[in-house]
Amino acid sequence: MHVERYGHGGAPILLVHGFGTCSFLWREVGPVLAAANRTAFAIDLFGYGESDRPFDAQFGIAAQSEYLDRALTALRLSKASVVGVDLGGAVAMHLAYTRPERVDRLVLVNPIALDEIPADDIKTLQRNTGRFAIRISHGVLGAAPLMRDLLQHSVADQANMPDPLLARYLAPYVGGEGLNHLLALSRSVTDEDMADVELRQLDRPTLIVWGDQDAFVSAKTGEQLAETIPGSRLVRLPGMGRLVPEEAPETLASMILEFVGAAGMVRTE
Repeated sequence: MHVERYGHGGAPILLVHGFGTCSFLWREVGPVLAAANRTAFAIDLFGYGESDRPFDAQFGIAAQSEYLDRALTALRLSKASVVGVDLGGAVAMHLAYTRPERVDRLVLVNPIALDEIPADDIKTLQRNTGRFAIRISHGVLGAAPLMRDLLQHSVADQANMPDPLLARYLAPYVGGEGLNHLLALSRSVTDEDMADVELRQLDRPTLIVWGDQDAFVSAKTGEQLAETIPGSRLVRLPGMGRLVPEEAPETLASMILEFVGAAGMVRTE
């Protein structure tokens, strides 16, 4: 699994991207956290970005949670505050429930949850797998047409998803092999992985950040999640889409640091 590290020696914060993106999503958040004496680890989920993508691997929420647990061990971290966007939010919740000793605090940014697993973007891919397979056989350029639409609708302001940035996110899904892999990733996201996760029993301090222009998950999900997770707090970001790290990285970084607060301070004698 590929990991980008920002900072050294500070209290750890694990940054987890969502469907269709990768650790590159955190490039403007990580440095802000590092400047505040935190160590941020932006990870590529298994099968995404620069992490390996074996054809026979599991890429679902439960599997990704297990991989994160192993990644923390490899990074020699006993626990970390975990920030997850979209699919990454669901993975973070699964980890916090099944391995509570691994998670200090949770920050969930427009997470898929409750009745919104998978979200509408992934449901569209799952429903149309056959039609996309025909595109593969006719040599259409991989997942680009599919992912372009998904990514452009993940931000409220199209200026925050310019063509060079689109190309960066589309790179892992070039050609027929790339499209096949994208469809495999989409098929792996099911609500079954969260069936045994009792969010009412989640006892980690939790901040829910919600960009209110999310095109794929209803804003009611954020409200329901805040009502379900004990002691959690919901903060809305007007005029923001799902990819808050792209549209308001400094705002999000400040919210993370404020929430981590004294619990994340590293004291020196």
